[in-house]
Amino acid sequence: MELKDRTVLVLGGAGLVGLAVVRRVLEAGARKVVVASLRESEVDEALAELRSEFPGFADRVEGYWGDLFVPDDLRLRPRRDIHADSEARSALVDDLYGELTLAVLERSALGKLLLELRPDTVVDCINTAGALAYQNAFQSAANLRESATTGGASLEAVDRHLATLYLPQLIRHVQIALEGMKRAGTEMYVKVGTAGTGGMGLNIPFTHSEERPSRVLLAKASLAGAHTLLLYLMARTPGAPSVKEVKPTAAISWKSIGFGPVRQGGAPLRRSDSTGPLSLDEAFDGEVGFEQLEATVDGVFLDAGENGLFSPPEFETLTALGLMEFLTPEEIADTVLREIQAHPTGKDVVAALDGATLGPTYRAGVLRGRALSYMDALEAEHGVRSVAYEMLGPPRLSKLLFEGALLERLYGTLAAASDLAPGDAAERSRELVEWDDDLRQRILSIGLPILLPDGDSVLRGAKVKVPPEAGMPADHPRIVDAGWVDLRAENWARWKGRIATILGEIRTRPGLEMGSVADHEYGDETGRIRPGRLAAWIFRVEDKGERIKR
Repeated sequence: MELKDRTVLVLGGAGLVGLAVVRRVLEAGARKVVVASLRESEVDEALAELRSEFPGFADRVEGYWGDLFVPDDLRLRPRRDIHADSEARSALVDDLYGELTLAVLERSALGKLLLELRPDTVVDCINTAGALAYQNAFQSAANLRESATTGGASLEAVDRHLATLYLPQLIRHVQIALEGMKRAGTEMYVKVGTAGTGGMGLNIPFTHSEERPSRVLLAKASLAGAHTLLLYLMARTPGAPSVKEVKPTAAISWKSIGFGPVRQGGAPLRRSDSTGPLSLDEAFDGEVGFEQLEATVDGVFLDAGENGLFSPPEFETLTALGLMEFLTPEEIADTVLREIQAHPTGKDVVAALDGATLGPTYRAGVLRGRALSYMDALEAEHGVRSVAYEMLGPPRLSKLLFEGALLERLYGTLAAASDLAPGDAAERSRELVEWDDDLRQRILSIGLPILLPDGDSVLRGAKVKVPPEAGMPADHPRIVDAGWVDLRAENWARWKGRIATILGEIRTRPGLEMGSVADHEYGDETGRIRPGRLAAWIFRVEDKGERIKR
């Protein structure tokens, strides 16, 4: 992609890698670069630095700050405050665990930013795995169990724990990013990811507790892997931007070297001192035996960005040959820029997965036709139509297969079904399910109700896969379309239109004599209705579920 006259959003843009990326995209001619980071002070400092370095580009750089993993009206509040506020906490949990709707997307801080800015390119330098894993679900689980043991877990305790669980947050984050970028027309998304251990193995000596490695560190690594696979799937989604991930596997350093107060969590580290010796029995019984001083701990430090400040010996240990070693943010930024500009670096993890995973094969395709022919012959031999068992799912698939089977029984061919009269189809399908006990029982036994043509009555079995929801009419389209066999005339009218479209595609596509330009599905040449073929077409075309990579 050519960046000239483009808008680039750099998430985590005030961080070590993000700032290096911002410099590179400005040099590449981007029209506008938005530096997004968690804290306003970080953004202000980054903007001042950039405007000093690029005085001619001052009007091209803008800032944005806040937590992008929460609803927009909560993005300026610390997580601990959100968790302590029952109303805010409930809103966060509702948006994390409910369905992804347009309202949830527009309420999200990330969704709102994408929809308003409409960036051409997004470079995501947020340490997503670290941001989520360091909430420490292990400690949260312990707190919840203790609460339950001492008198029953309250809704507050449950919600606090739900708000720290990693995967729901990661899943919702990826969903919002994808839907937001699709709606914004974003063309390129590059993630600067992590391996979680700086490229080291499970023997990593740098950890977060006495455990080696710690559970929190392993959670971070697990999330990093989960995020990569979600990006791999995002890259296979029609309408998604081009998706790439660059995954550094060494320590990243450095931003600056200096002398002064050592800061932890954004605040200077204050000195403390002992007030005198204590016995072991009393030394750790409450906050005793020390005093907090106003003076700060000062020293020489190397600023490693999001990883904090390292003393010279700490940096020497971390980067020693044979330990984590390190690479520079500029090298990462150069790789990101080359990938954006379509110059392959061999460092795109998504492309590597594409090349390393096994896809469909020629042998499987040949055998598919033989397997289907053999099953057709078995059905003819035993005089049964084995339509759906509701093991593949979703229930919508079983519903479509049985409706296709009804059309097959009533009309036989696509041509005949394309001329059906909806009212007649409704009445004939009702008669069929009433007198054909085997067909009716096969439908009801797997949990699919049958909505009769009057729209007011239904046949049901012992279980119902898609029951009506509270406050929603029993025949609501969302329920019926998701898993009820629908015998109403309006549904058969929809099927008539589908079949006409399929027939049109078959008639107008180039024949085999014209080469391999068109797809030719099993059974098309017979003109017979095949329920599986109809359902596959609906999933692929109508539901936009087509596979785009092999």
